Amino acid sequence: MEPYLTTLPTLPDIQAAAQRIKPFIHRTPVMTCAGLNEVTGASLFFKCENLQKVGAFKFRGACNAVFSLSTQESQNGVATHSSGNHAAALALAAKLRGIKAYIVMPKNSAEVKKKAVHTYGGEIVYCANNLAAREKTLNEIIAKRGADIIHPYNDYRVITGQATASLEMLEDITNLDIIITPVSGGGLISGTALTVHYLSPKTKVIAAEPAGADDAFRSLQSGTLQSSDHPQTICDGLRAALGTLTFPIVQKYVSQIITVTDELTIKAMRLIWERMKIIVEPSAAITLGALFADKIDARGKRVGLILSGGNVDLDALPW
Repeated sequence: MEPYLTTLPTLPDIQAAAQRIKPFIHRTPVMTCAGLNEVTGASLFFKCENLQKVGAFKFRGACNAVFSLSTQESQNGVATHSSGNHAAALALAAKLRGIKAYIVMPKNSAEVKKKAVHTYGGEIVYCANNLAAREKTLNEIIAKRGADIIHPYNDYRVITGQATASLEMLEDITNLDIIITPVSGGGLISGTALTVHYLSPKTKVIAAEPAGADDAFRSLQSGTLQSSDHPQTICDGLRAALGTLTFPIVQKYVSQIITVTDELTIKAMRLIWERMKIIVEPSAAITLGALFADKIDARGKRVGLILSGGNVDLDALPW
């Protein structure tokens, strides 16, 4: 097992991650839809990470991080704070490795997310619903258990794992003009941008971000990291702010960040359900929503969209 990645992931790092996680992940399909091509005027290729284990791309990064640990590093388990898909992803990856996972979750986390962590054998430690409480509780666990921290996105091992989604996509689909992913903490967009830079530098990488949680857009405009204090968006997976590792990658390798209203995201989500017959969450549908925002000209272009997840509360659909 190689040591913790401390420098920007290289193409060999990403390719090694793909081999490392291959026995555990799904190689998700790339789907097309003639109806949505007609609506947008583009040739669309959807990388369906909503069909990934735990229902989201997050399993790639968690799996790579967990299986990158040496036997000694892994003996005390792993820990993180997360109210969402990373929590379940880390719990499952740890279960597959045969080690403990300690997950700090806010008390008001969605029941479906708590249940997923329990199902995968993660040990939940509850805290108040703020970042300070999350970090304090996590630090207490580290001090007590000696577990290895695996951050949801500000960790090169995680970024490298997320990069494998676009690696697969570029193996399956050639000559893409644009790839669009959602952006929140930046693990997926950073990994995607690095893969594309190494393998398809003519392809533009564009991030889609909720208009009500636009810290990445503001960070790129100002040149300094901006906080996400009171995010207001239906995209519950896109409320985090960029990290110190992800922001420089976004600055250097991402062409544009498009802010998308919740109204356009819901329109896109409904179209994907109706036309493609697959379940995606708002945080995934925002990539198609970005094409409805009239901020890029995609007509006649070959556009890859990463559908990041499918974990949606079926009792609280937005239409």
